[in-house]
Amino acid sequence: MTLRQLRYIAAVARYGLNVSATAEHLFTSQPGVSKQIRLLEDELGVEIFERTGRQLTRVTPAGEAIIELANRILHDTENIEQVAQEFRDPQAGSLSIATTHTQARYALPPVIARFTAAYPRVALHMNQGTPTQIAEMAAAGVVDFAIATEAMEHFEDLVMMPCYHWDRAIVVRHDHPLAQKQDLTLADVAAEPLITYVFGFTGRSRLDRAFNAAGLTPNVVLTATDADVIKTYVRLGLGIGIIANMAYEPEIDSDLVKLDASHLVESSTTRIGFRRNTRLRGYMYAFIETFAPHLTHEVVDAALEADNQAERDELFEDITLPRY
Repeated sequence: MTLRQLRYIAAVARYGLNVSATAEHLFTSQPGVSKQIRLLEDELGVEIFERTGRQLTRVTPAGEAIIELANRILHDTENIEQVAQEFRDPQAGSLSIATTHTQARYALPPVIARFTAAYPRVALHMNQGTPTQIAEMAAAGVVDFAIATEAMEHFEDLVMMPCYHWDRAIVVRHDHPLAQKQDLTLADVAAEPLITYVFGFTGRSRLDRAFNAAGLTPNVVLTATDADVIKTYVRLGLGIGIIANMAYEPEIDSDLVKLDASHLVESSTTRIGFRRNTRLRGYMYAFIETFAPHLTHEVVDAALEADNQAERDELFEDITLPRY
């Protein structure tokens, strides 16, 4: 049994039993992956994957238990490598982040700028995806940190900590009747053609709950994962837009009017998280604190030591988070 074999079976499971995609990701050949999996199965005396011909069709019960242990072993191996690297050169390494477009485009640029100035020899890697994809990448160890707002139920295997609250804004053209509206209501918004985020992105679920609670059915004419796309179609006159407040940039978006919607929809909370039992390097603590100053080294360690997410949430009950 080798680490390479364990890495292969874990990757095959992560990539949906697609051996070609696994081989491409691991920079090896498809026959090489298949051969190593067969060698491991022969050594263990059990099948890890069921097959139809040469096609892997599902993970066997034995395979599920083996892959779970393999992931733990690989995780511990990574921690050993982290310890060695920390002692060799604490200022150098790599940091990978999975997040949504809104975070990558609007929240993270100043954080990245400050972090890279302080740690120029840390290579940063940014991965964008849906909240579900982000959670899967972090849980599988593909990335170090997950930063997300939606679908927290997918992040149960991660240590998640709150960073900041954010509100929404309505954006309209200057010639739109709502541009001069002083006491905007949810009914006003529901009466207009609406352009907003795809469900599962950037607080969309709270927006839907607000309409449902008010007994209103919004006329959603277009959805997107990207606030820039939403603003583009508002400019074309397709409707009014609902975006994260931080996604309105006065210098760039001066042709649009921003209307406060914080009283219409409950605020959302962006969180940062990582796998349990992860050994964080010094620059990783630094990145977290740069992104969310209240998440100091001591606070992060306390979150790591908590037994469950409910206990972690209690740590932050008396902390006032920033609001955007």
